[in-house]
Amino acid sequence: MQQIFNFIFKNSTRLLFLLLLSISLSLTIQSHSFHKSRIISSANFLTGGVYEEINNITEYLNLKTENDALALENARLKSILFSTKDSVNIKKLENLKGVAPEDVLVSNVIHNTYNTHENFLTLNSGSKQGVKPDMGVINSLGIVGIIDKTSPNYSTVVSILNVKSQINAKIKKSNHFGSLTWNGKSTGFVQLIDVPRLANIRKGDTIVTGGQSVIFPENINIGTIYKYYYEEETNYYVIDVKLFNDMTNLGHVYIIKSKDRDEVNNLEKESKSHE
Repeated sequence: MQQIFNFIFKNSTRLLFLLLLSISLSLTIQSHSFHKSRIISSANFLTGGVYEEINNITEYLNLKTENDALALENARLKSILFSTKDSVNIKKLENLKGVAPEDVLVSNVIHNTYNTHENFLTLNSGSKQGVKPDMGVINSLGIVGIIDKTSPNYSTVVSILNVKSQINAKIKKSNHFGSLTWNGKSTGFVQLIDVPRLANIRKGDTIVTGGQSVIFPENINIGTIYKYYYEEETNYYVIDVKLFNDMTNLGHVYIIKSKDRDEVNNLEKESKSHE
């Protein structure tokens, strides 16, 4: 306490000067609006700068919280983007001759193999939705495969990129038939075999499904003739067909119900039993 008194006593002149200066400045500011406005403006500038710096520091310290919030928002937006409820409605396939709209099921490919010799797809539709083995699967570009097995909510499809697959097909322009197979080489090409030598074949002609099958309706697109050659051993043409579909990139597909399949199969069984 004694030190404080000693400090005031030694600096009494200076302290008195500062006190009188402060009083005079205060009286000047209070009595003149110009000086008052300048002081307030300077104070606001100073405090504004301080507040801005504090805000910058606070924002930096809160970056983790902001990043977490952004991550949650991104997750929410992605869930909306990939939600089937919020996605664009898939139109029903139209203009299938002999197939009613109610006999076409819309499904989605959830698994697809294309790098083996016996490729399969998995769809998110099963027996609960009316899917049965041997139903044809197509999309807007062409055929995809044939239903193999079903569970209540899922089904597997024998892809046209399967060496064991055989589908009746024809040259659209000439109606010459053959069997659509795959040689296990390229995912972009399948082969139409057993085409008779009399067939008029031209590169670029369209290959479609034939009318000798109860699985696919007639004239469903498959692809175009890329090249062909004649096999002397079999006396038939082998045609490389360039697919309309990119079988490595499949999304929504259509499953085609065939009301006549059971009737035709039973009739054929009866005919064979009488042979």
